[in-house]
Amino acid sequence: MGKPKRRKSDLAGRPLMRSPGRLPGWRREHRQRFWAAIALGVTSEAAGVQAGVSPAVGVRWFREGGGMPSVTQAPLSGRYLSFGEREEIALLRARGCGVRGIARQLGRSPSTISRELRRNAATRGGGLEYRASTAQWHADRRARRPQPAKLAVNAQLRRYVQDRRSGAVERPDGGAVNGPEVTWIGRRHGRRKDRR
Repeated sequence: MGKPKRRKSDLAGRPLMRSPGRLPGWRREHRQRFWAAIALGVTSEAAGVQAGVSPAVGVRWFREGGGMPSVTQAPLSGRYLSFGEREEIALLRARGCGVRGIARQLGRSPSTISRELRRNAATRGGGLEYRASTAQWHADRRARRPQPAKLAVNAQLRRYVQDRRSGAVERPDGGAVNGPEVTWIGRRHGRRKDRR
């Protein structure tokens, strides 16, 4: 019996991954537009529509971020490949251009293009086909770094929030600052109009 045949996807340089499901239909620019609209005072549903995603996604982003931007508003530095550059790589690769030709047209190093084609290729079919959306998804997934919550790290802030919610915080004149008014009507999430 001979050696088992190797698949091209073994050359990708990353371990086998479980199926990620459907790729997200949004990118970093969408989140930046969403939080810029929120900063102008727009509701999360309207901000989602302005960013180019559904209102439900806008509400989810606002809830997941706790009302705070989950992405920086600073423009990308240019150190990493953008989605536009990845689309250009995919088009040039489909035309049959080599690594050095693609690098010359994009003004990047050939090693950057070679690494991009190897690391972020779509490997589900056993080959190393390069698709811009899949490559962007791989790059975004790799760039995520889970950060601890501010309330978990900052004991002083956590104590202040707990005191404020309980009504123990005082004004400079000595008057108590009441906690937020919460009324429960027997529903799990309250009335729909109050959730906004």
